Amino acid sequence: MPENGSFYPRHKLVMLPGPTNVPERILLAMARPMINHRGPEFHQLYDGIIRKSREVFKTKDGEIAVVSASGTGGVEAAALNVVKPGDKVVVPVFGEFGERIVEHVKRAGGDVVEVRSPYGTAPEPAEVERAVKSAGKVKALFVVYNDTSPGVTYRWLKEVSRIAKDAGAFVVVDAISVFGGDELPQDDWKLDLVIAGAQKCLSLPPGITLLSVSKELKDYISRNPPSSTVYFDLSKYFEFNKKLEIPFTPAIPIFYALDESLNMVLEDGLDRRIERHRVAAMAYYKALEAAGLKPFVEPRVRSNVVITVEYPPGVQDAAFRDLLDKEFGVVVAGGFGSLKGKIFRIGNMGDISPINVAQTLMGIAGAFSELGVKVDASAMLAAAHEELKSLLSGQSL
Repeated sequence: MPENGSFYPRHKLVMLPGPTNVPERILLAMARPMINHRGPEFHQLYDGIIRKSREVFKTKDGEIAVVSASGTGGVEAAALNVVKPGDKVVVPVFGEFGERIVEHVKRAGGDVVEVRSPYGTAPEPAEVERAVKSAGKVKALFVVYNDTSPGVTYRWLKEVSRIAKDAGAFVVVDAISVFGGDELPQDDWKLDLVIAGAQKCLSLPPGITLLSVSKELKDYISRNPPSSTVYFDLSKYFEFNKKLEIPFTPAIPIFYALDESLNMVLEDGLDRRIERHRVAAMAYYKALEAAGLKPFVEPRVRSNVVITVEYPPGVQDAAFRDLLDKEFGVVVAGGFGSLKGKIFRIGNMGDISPINVAQTLMGIAGAFSELGVKVDASAMLAAAHEELKSLLSGQSL
């Protein structure tokens, strides 16, 4: 540490399910000069963000609200703007972030109907449909599209959205960890509110959340603004959007970063970016299984953006991750909640590459080997290489 007390961490490969590695283009964008958040420079910046965000949300007329807050702030905003005291809200729960949505909705006064399944699985659409029908008048369905705690993606989002819309309910989706990394066409799937996070597949630093709101829900919120919040009152954001401003002081450097991230997504091509996440995820799953390790989640709901792996018997979570970090320069996450100490989690988000995959896998193999767990590194790399062929373009592992 320098004498002045400043802290400069050494460069590591950050393979967390957020925050993620931030590309140099985005870091440089944040170094731009400060501007007046009520002036023409910001108006131009925000206009571009709204336009490009709609392309990534795949919505023609969704109202975009960009809030200087973490993704949890976005979920809080959704609950406070959609739910009134006594409203019935259906929530599939298959991970810790589903549990958090239950808490958000209850704090907003909602009457929660939970549809639970064991972590590592997800409720079938038929179970959600039964809950919606038996609940009577349902105000909304809140769904975590990708729960990073078990590593589950809810693959029936389109189907349960149809079920909810047929019942006259709003559909609210926590897509914080998966926006830009998996299929999510808001208009086609009839999603009323989609929440996106910064520090996940967009490769931004933490500190900003995007909400895309359907016209139907926007009209409802504008007529019925929340009474228990000022900062998260989305009707204020809708009004300020008309003059290309934010109602409260925005985190301007992160807005610069968001604009550059959206440029990168659209230059790359959203579909291509999603496919890269899918291929890299498959490489992880195949490689880990080839090495004798066990993915935690059942195959049909495995996430493409966070890979969860069960620890072999006798391996201590802290010892493994500390070794992986200090000796191999790779940072992964442990489990939390009921999964603490049972799994580790690999983030496969944002600016990913075959080299990232290979370095992470070799670090995992090396750390387990030093802890006395036999892992076939050759089989691991061979399996990964087979899956990654379409991304390699002449590179080799």
